[in-house]
Amino acid sequence: MKKPGFRFLFAHPAHFIALGFGSGLSPAAPGTAGTLAAWLLFPFIRPYFSEAGFLLFLAAAFVFGVFVCDRTGRALGAADHGAIVWDEIVPFWLVLLMTPEGWLWQLAAFMWFRFFDIVKPEPARWIDTHLKHGFGVMLDDLAAAGYTLLTLALFKALLNG
Repeated sequence: MKKPGFRFLFAHPAHFIALGFGSGLSPAAPGTAGTLAAWLLFPFIRPYFSEAGFLLFLAAAFVFGVFVCDRTGRALGAADHGAIVWDEIVPFWLVLLMTPEGWLWQLAAFMWFRFFDIVKPEPARWIDTHLKHGFGVMLDDLAAAGYTLLTLALFKALLNG
C-alpha cells in the first residue's frame, strides 16, 4: 500500500478528487479532515443550487465518486485507503443539506457523522468488509450519513416534543 503525497495528488484528476482536494493527505485523521473540508466547502457550493438541484448534484458526485475512488484505490493498492476522503465529503454534504439551521446543529452533525463513520454499525460494517471497490467505498459512508440524519431527527423531535 502506497503512502500518497502531493505528487500523487496531482498525478491524475481522479486522485485530486478522491483525496478531497488534498484534505486526505492529513497525517492524522484524514477522514475527519475530509469531513471538515466538506463542512467548510458547503456554504460556498450550496447557494448555487435549489434543493432539488443540490440533490441531483450529490447523486452525480456519488456516482462520480464510485469511479474516482476505485481508480485511486487501485493506484494506492488499497480499495479504501485512508487518504481517500471523497466518500466522506459527498455524504456529509447530504447531511448538511438536511441538518437544521445553526452551527450547533452542524457541529452535532459533524460529530455524529464521524462517530458513525468510525464505528460502522450494520449495514455499514458489512458493506465496508464485503464490497471492496468504489461503490462499497462510497456506500458505507452513505450509511453513516443515514444514521446521522436519523440521530439528528430524533434529537430534534425530543427538543421540540
